[in-house]
Amino acid sequence: MIETILPAGTVAEETFADPPPTAGALFPEEAAVVARAVPKRQNEFTTVRLCARKALGRLGLPPTPLLPNRRGAPQWPAGVVGSMTHCDGYRAAVVARSADAVSLGIDAEPNGPLPEGVLSAVSLPGERSWVRAFAARRPDVHWDRLLFSAKESVFKAWYPLTGAELDFSEAELGVEPESGTFTARLLVPGPVVAGRRVGEFSGRWAAGRGLVVTAIVL
Repeated sequence: MIETILPAGTVAEETFADPPPTAGALFPEEAAVVARAVPKRQNEFTTVRLCARKALGRLGLPPTPLLPNRRGAPQWPAGVVGSMTHCDGYRAAVVARSADAVSLGIDAEPNGPLPEGVLSAVSLPGERSWVRAFAARRPDVHWDRLLFSAKESVFKAWYPLTGAELDFSEAELGVEPESGTFTARLLVPGPVVAGRRVGEFSGRWAAGRGLVVTAIVL
């Protein structure tokens, strides 16, 4: 599913179920990260890393530990950029060589309404306006959830370039319901890439199989 919204030069692996637990699925240092976590967290942590290692293998790279940094973002091998996502019933990882992409971010969410009060906390007034308008036109997509997912992808693309937090209010999303695209206008100074300050991220989205997925590749 995620590959339908990704450009050439990226490699994606996804699954809609966790495989049975097997010994050695995690490197010892990875297993230590989730040793005290609940089984659900252990399963999603393990499966998404299995996806990531499959994707890295398709780039010709050997299996390697993928440890989270202090923010929880995965640390990728040198020369690689990547992103992971997981939600109920879905795990995915996307990688690319740094010669082909500067940064990328993906996110998947259940295609259902956000919990009460979350939309107001993660959105700007203009965003809430198009969420309401699109909900009337296309009720098959939960646009509040899509907005949340897109902002998660924005952060995942932003963070490796800046090492800084990005508040939900610091990027304004615009979504095209027919083309499956979106833009994120940064409301704070963006990262400098190849000598140019980036003021906007562009991405794509899709809905299906009870999910909404978003992706940004810079």
